[in-house]
Amino acid sequence: MSAARLVFSGVACARGGRMLFADMDFVLEAGAAAVLSGPNGIGKSSLLRLAAGLLAPTAGQIARAGGIALADEAIALDARLPLAAALGFWARLDGGGARLAAAMDALGLTALAPVPVRMLSTGQRKRATLARVVASGAGLWLLDEPANGLDGDGLVRLERIIADHRAAGGVVVAASHQALGITDPQAIILGGAGR
Repeated sequence: MSAARLVFSGVACARGGRMLFADMDFVLEAGAAAVLSGPNGIGKSSLLRLAAGLLAPTAGQIARAGGIALADEAIALDARLPLAAALGFWARLDGGGARLAAAMDALGLTALAPVPVRMLSTGQRKRATLARVVASGAGLWLLDEPANGLDGDGLVRLERIIADHRAAGGVVVAASHQALGITDPQAIILGGAGR
């Protein structure tokens, strides 16, 4: 994994003719984490999409280093394929084929490798999405509500993969309404600009 870094300098985001936030400034160096909070519809997911390069900022500059992995509500796995094959497709594209078995193990999915994606529960699908992120080898993880649908064991595993990623020099940005067990996160609270 190459050194991860994310910098927002004076970033603004408008969606649907409404300013969600403006003058957003922060720097996340290798090993750092940020937790985005604020009410629904305030721009947390939009901030993650800006960080991923999927949206252009209305104003300001965004700099990023290290590969990027985005995990949101879209599982992005072929529902017809067995889980291992569906995850393997992305792992090969990301050059992470060798990391796939460890990623599946880290999320408790090894026993589900032959099960078609369409047969997975909500929590299992969330774990699969997170395994795709782990296997990617990306330095910058952008996680949109990563705890949704996870049981107690899944939450422990989520906390562990985030801690391990940070210890290896990765950066994590997570939007969540739930406690994620992230130690020493930078809090980014969104609100007010468009209200």
